[in-house]
Amino acid sequence: MKYLLSILSLYIFILNIRAESNYFTFSTLPDLPPNTGYSVQPGLAGPYTGTDDDILIIAGGANFPGRMPWEGGTKKYYDEIFILTKDAEGKYKWKTSAQKIPYLAAYGGALETSNGLFCFGGNTDKDCISESWFIDYRPESEDVEIKPGPALPVPLTNFASAKVDGYIYVAGGVSSPGGASGLHFFRLQVTGENPTEWGWEELPAWDGAPRAFAVGVGQSNGETNCFYLFSGRNVQPRTNPKILHDAHVFNPFLREWSVISDGSNPPFPVMAGTAFPAGASTIVFASGANGEQMKKQLVFEKQISELRKLKSSGQPVQDKLDQAEKELLDHLQNHPGFGNRLMAFNTLTHVMYEAGKLLGAGQVTTRAVTEGKSVFVPSGEIRPGVRTPSILKIDINPENRHLSWLDVLVIALYFLVLSWMGYFFSKRQKDTNDYFKGGGRVPWWAAGLSIFGTALSAITFMAIPAKTYATDWSYFMLNMTIFMVAPIIVFLFIPFYRKLNITTAYEYLENRFNLAVRLIGSLSFILFQVGRMGVVMFLPSIALNVATGIDIFVCIALMGVISLVYTMLGGIEAVIWTDVMQVIVLLGGALLSLVLITFAVDGGLGSIVEVAANNHKFNVTDLTWSLKQPTLWVMLLGGIFASITTYGTDQTMVQRYLTTKTQKEAKKSVWTNAILTIPATLIFFFVGTALFVFYKTYPAELNPTFANNDAIFPWYIASQLPRGISGLLIAGIFAAAMSSLSSSMNSAATAYSTDIHFRFKWNKKVSELNIARRATLVIGIAGTLFAFFMATADVKSLWDEFQRVLGLVIGSLGGVFLLGILSKRANSFGALSGIAVSIVVQVLVSVNQTVHLLVFSATGVISCFVAGYIFSLLKGGSKEK
Repeated sequence: MKYLLSILSLYIFILNIRAESNYFTFSTLPDLPPNTGYSVQPGLAGPYTGTDDDILIIAGGANFPGRMPWEGGTKKYYDEIFILTKDAEGKYKWKTSAQKIPYLAAYGGALETSNGLFCFGGNTDKDCISESWFIDYRPESEDVEIKPGPALPVPLTNFASAKVDGYIYVAGGVSSPGGASGLHFFRLQVTGENPTEWGWEELPAWDGAPRAFAVGVGQSNGETNCFYLFSGRNVQPRTNPKILHDAHVFNPFLREWSVISDGSNPPFPVMAGTAFPAGASTIVFASGANGEQMKKQLVFEKQISELRKLKSSGQPVQDKLDQAEKELLDHLQNHPGFGNRLMAFNTLTHVMYEAGKLLGAGQVTTRAVTEGKSVFVPSGEIRPGVRTPSILKIDINPENRHLSWLDVLVIALYFLVLSWMGYFFSKRQKDTNDYFKGGGRVPWWAAGLSIFGTALSAITFMAIPAKTYATDWSYFMLNMTIFMVAPIIVFLFIPFYRKLNITTAYEYLENRFNLAVRLIGSLSFILFQVGRMGVVMFLPSIALNVATGIDIFVCIALMGVISLVYTMLGGIEAVIWTDVMQVIVLLGGALLSLVLITFAVDGGLGSIVEVAANNHKFNVTDLTWSLKQPTLWVMLLGGIFASITTYGTDQTMVQRYLTTKTQKEAKKSVWTNAILTIPATLIFFFVGTALFVFYKTYPAELNPTFANNDAIFPWYIASQLPRGISGLLIAGIFAAAMSSLSSSMNSAATAYSTDIHFRFKWNKKVSELNIARRATLVIGIAGTLFAFFMATADVKSLWDEFQRVLGLVIGSLGGVFLLGILSKRANSFGALSGIAVSIVVQVLVSVNQTVHLLVFSATGVISCFVAGYIFSLLKGGSKEK
């Protein structure tokens, strides 16, 4: 067995030889021009640098224009502003502004805001600064304007700073020349057009040493954007500075600090360095000092100081003093620089690794400025006292893998099988009873697999592994709530729907209340499904494009057209039986991936479990009493009500209950789905955990440019698995998407045909079966076009608003159904009032963020039910129809 595993691992490795990734490429821009009065620019340390209106700005800074510091040179500070522009031919050109910053200063902070480049703090040759100002570039004059800003609470220099979600964070620093490092930690909200109204807020400091010359970066921890603090040195009067290699992270949502490293595992030797965020969870260090050369310098300086004292007391130590001074000078003149390695740190796996080689020595005491997909590292210090006028440009290159012909063949065969199934079942479609209910011919186990496949979209196929890769198993209990809800569906909803012999769930709403309630429910469902189809196609297409190179529009077209073909031809039977096949592909593909990851990690399954446990990846329950965090109570409350709404009132699910021969078989289908949820959840959750261990073991294999961690599973499939197997699993992602798409198409067409077209007896000349197929065609095209629209425009906010508005109504419908089923006093006035009140409650909850997103379903159902019942009583109540 051992030899078999070794051969399999070797086979995977040989088939999977890839070209070396080149995520970061380097070039240089024109050197910084000389300051006024000088013919040469040696470079500037500590400049205020950033961009405004896509223009790179460098202001202030300090250098040694004459002799080096060890030669007795004097540091000079500047107030000039340099602007890097592009001419009509696209060539970069420096311009010296007519404006100047308020001080001859350096070593402060500079970050981009909507009001211009915000510069704050720093020091002159005599004092530390608390003042701030904006450098606002004016395209019409091709120059800048200086405007005052809110002053820091204390004078501060040599601090770390970064911008995180509309806030500027400042950590550490020194408040007086030659003073001690501090535990300062402030933030400034920089939203709003009037900066005079902005105010600094003092926050609790990290649990660690005071520091200056630290590095600050904003990046996500997998759940929320955070402020990261690395390295630095603890400077205290009359003692040698202590070099720090530790790291800390501040979570703004929780307002808490956490320790990433005590300085040993991993160490962060990046004092006074530059860093920038890349992708969804990577921090890249373009420079940094490890402090080893400084320690040697301090030893020489201490020795020289002691020898000078001995000499002043009359002892014959001149030769030793000369030798020590020579060794110090030799050390300074031959300093190797601050390294040339580009290092990357993953905020999820907490692994540091080499990501590239710089063109020259690393540039410290400056800032890495991000502009689009490029990062500029302007000027700075390359050795103690030695500056550089060079402007390093780092281009971030999102890379993808391309499928082989074998992968494409596997996917093509899969699509052909789906299309054939649509043709096969089209022969059975005689009327709308066949088209919408499958003529009652669907076995219970197939209906159960279809229910499971409908709930498991491609977003889920990628999102669950991505979630457990980035966090832990906190969401595990959310999936388990189906067991609490299944008895309610089995003993309350299914007998109810089967007894009424309806085609859509919304027919009941008219029978129980009135036509208006039915139309609100049905139209909301149809619009929501069209939008959902667009998202189910668009979001996986982004991940597939990143991971495989398949064009986003090709992905959308393939999913939309193939799903539409077999759904329109074969009706609900084709949908259910293709769901059965696709569930097998889904679970089989995920299980195969898990096996292959296990083979790839040294130590196999035992090592994965051990590493994951040591990193707290198996945390299942959080018993903290909070409805804002993903605690156990949030999982249970949100999961129960979401499952009631989904499995009890959603037409895509209700329709499955009506396709089996008997009520007993319909109940079995629900239990099939519930039971299948256990192994499926374990598989998908463990895939994410295994991916965490894999990329912690092989950090360089991870693409650091991902904008979203949802691409982690497709990336593993495309970059690590053998050709052919990659194609099969990519087909699995398509399968997950199309399972949801076909269900949405058929169910939305059912809702339109039954609740609107047939209800109002429109166009009697066309058969009902043709109307159903035409409705499927129109809805399928609408969903596909919506996906294309999302791919061509920045419509994330549009989808958020679309989902929020319709989601408010959809969420309240669960309350309406429960109101009608459980209460004999409820009436149509109460139902409509309950929907209205529920929408208001949901808006307030959403705006104020009083509870976690998962609890929205509970607040929607409960508010609708309670308000509907109260208003029904006020109206006089009603006997159930």
